[in-house]
Amino acid sequence: MSVDGGELERTLGFVEAMTLGGGTMIGAGIFILPGIAAQNAGPASSISYAIAGFVALLAALSLSELATGMPIAGGSYHYVNRALGSLFGSIVGWGMWTGLMFASAFYMIGFGQYIVEPIPFLDGRAFVVALGLAGLALLVGVNYYGTEESSSLQNVMIGAETAVVVVFVAVGVFFIDPVNLEPFAPTGVEGVVATTGIVFISFLGFEIIATVAGEIKNPSRIIPLSMILSVVSVTLLYVLVMLVSTGVVTIDVLAASPIPVADVATVYMGPVGAIAIVFAAIVAAISSSNSSVLAASRVIYAMGRDGVVSEWLNASHPRFFTPHRAIMVTGGVIALLVSIGLGVDAIISLLAEAASFSFLVTYSLVHVSLVVFRRADPDEYDPSFRLPRGLYPAVPILGVVMSLVVVSQMAPVIVLVGSGIVVLGVVWYATYARGRVVSEGLFREALRRQPPDVYRVVVPVANPGTQRGLLRLAAASAHANADVGTPELVAVNVVHFEHPSPLQNVESERVDHQRDLLATAREFAAEMDVHLRTRAVVAPDTGRAILDVVDEEAADELLVGWDGSIGRDDHVFGQTLDAIVENAGCDVSLVVLRDAEIGRPVGLVTTGPNAPAVARRAVEFATVDGTVPILLTVVSPGDDRAEAIRRGGELVDEVAAAAGLDADEYQVEVLVDDDVGSAVLTALDGYGIACVGLSRQSDRLGVSPGTVTDEVVRNAPGNVALIRGE
Repeated sequence: MSVDGGELERTLGFVEAMTLGGGTMIGAGIFILPGIAAQNAGPASSISYAIAGFVALLAALSLSELATGMPIAGGSYHYVNRALGSLFGSIVGWGMWTGLMFASAFYMIGFGQYIVEPIPFLDGRAFVVALGLAGLALLVGVNYYGTEESSSLQNVMIGAETAVVVVFVAVGVFFIDPVNLEPFAPTGVEGVVATTGIVFISFLGFEIIATVAGEIKNPSRIIPLSMILSVVSVTLLYVLVMLVSTGVVTIDVLAASPIPVADVATVYMGPVGAIAIVFAAIVAAISSSNSSVLAASRVIYAMGRDGVVSEWLNASHPRFFTPHRAIMVTGGVIALLVSIGLGVDAIISLLAEAASFSFLVTYSLVHVSLVVFRRADPDEYDPSFRLPRGLYPAVPILGVVMSLVVVSQMAPVIVLVGSGIVVLGVVWYATYARGRVVSEGLFREALRRQPPDVYRVVVPVANPGTQRGLLRLAAASAHANADVGTPELVAVNVVHFEHPSPLQNVESERVDHQRDLLATAREFAAEMDVHLRTRAVVAPDTGRAILDVVDEEAADELLVGWDGSIGRDDHVFGQTLDAIVENAGCDVSLVVLRDAEIGRPVGLVTTGPNAPAVARRAVEFATVDGTVPILLTVVSPGDDRAEAIRRGGELVDEVAAAAGLDADEYQVEVLVDDDVGSAVLTALDGYGIACVGLSRQSDRLGVSPGTVTDEVVRNAPGNVALIRGE
């Protein structure tokens, strides 16, 4: 994240999400495209809208799961980038950014048309473009100032335009002339499918909800509800508007009109109806463009976050908490697109279809990404909404097929322009982004068969000075149990928030920590033959978060770094570690690393319940430097010293057998002394790490003052591992 500020505020509720999504869709689809759609498919253009809505619904279902699993700014770009890697992320990022800018320019030209056309003394492209640029400047300013202010304006605009459209449909159905609906599909099935590609731009609103997921207050509930509801309701509205429009006037009249819906309203509602439609169309164009500017800026902002473009764009305003640089760059490019329209009709169709192409390709990759996430099941992916078993994998498969069918019927010039954007993404990745990105994607992991049995060691990492040593010990434990299951480490980093604000986008913080962990994992994996995964968690309670990871991973061991402090602030090891030691459902090792060298371990064997775990850890840790550990016990001399040594040796062998160790995996040392603590401390000199078990005592976690465990932890010269068995 940029040092200038990398977090966006969570300020958008359900109403704001619905208006961002539904408002964008209601805009262009209803007021600008009916004439073009009718010219290409006749009355069957209503079917084109229905097909486009179905394709959009499939994408909305996949996106709902992805967005609740990772509610972070960037939408489809982020999910494809994470699932398929930075090459496809670059393709989708550039496709989404350019597609949204094409769409915004399309909306603002429509805004100018609806103002210029009804006013006699205004005429020509210059007025249309000038008005479009003026409206765009207003929207860029609103988005720069703040998302909440932008969405408040959106709420007012959407309410007004929706009311007008509902009245248009409710009254218009009584004026449909069945004669005008014949022939229903003059251009056949191919014409209907080709028109679907033109009007698909009308359904980009639900994507905008996912794109600003990092700013939605309750993403797990609001994202799927608003995405699916907005697509279904707007699709139904589109179909009715097209049936009314093609049923009230002839196709020739509708196709020739630059303001088709207003001309239809004039037939049965008179000048008042036309004025109302013009007003609603102007509002709709502004709201649609506003949503597109907002979403496009978040895409390029997210690309900056991931290193696909300059990190300079990944900055939020220190006062307004908006991606101000991304907004200004996006607004500038949209202004250029609005300005180049020499022929208004031609650029309207071109911009609409180019935007549709970009998003149809994007949604194809989104569906593939959902399958990859399901198969790879990365730890940071935990969606609160999942496609039901009956819909998966049918939805992503059908989504890919339907998207590609629609693309195949688009005009050659549009396919050429869209393919050029894809090539731009590939070239940009090869020449700029390839050496700057961290994520490799999950595709290979999704293809890899997961082993049926895994021996998993969880390692919380936070201190750069000790995390390498902890990972080495954890890897040794995992490798030593390869006969139980495939060795695997899970490195966990917990971002602590004492009182997290609902407006604070902690998901962005989580992504930064995840990136750091990935970098460490790569370096470590190059040296140790062990599968290592990373988890980054944001939580108000660090201990509870680590315990949750242990439970979710079904961990066999938990190895935690510790500073060696005992009896601090009414806790034994500290509030976090006390909770972990008391409640973890697996073996726990608290490790004090005072020396970077692990060396030869010594395990202190007693009659306590944790003795077998101590013996196992000593043998496992010995593999770090290829040594043979000492299993040490201290016995009182009694009357016969030789008998005491024999008893001590038997105790060690019994504990080793209980731990499943072979005789050649350890050496036995028996000390005969009445002062156990002093004897142990003297014996520890020269060993690399001392493994000590918690005693039988139930009070204070078995580390009461004066016990051998307490003395070893406080006074041992080298590393110490305090062991609690399962």
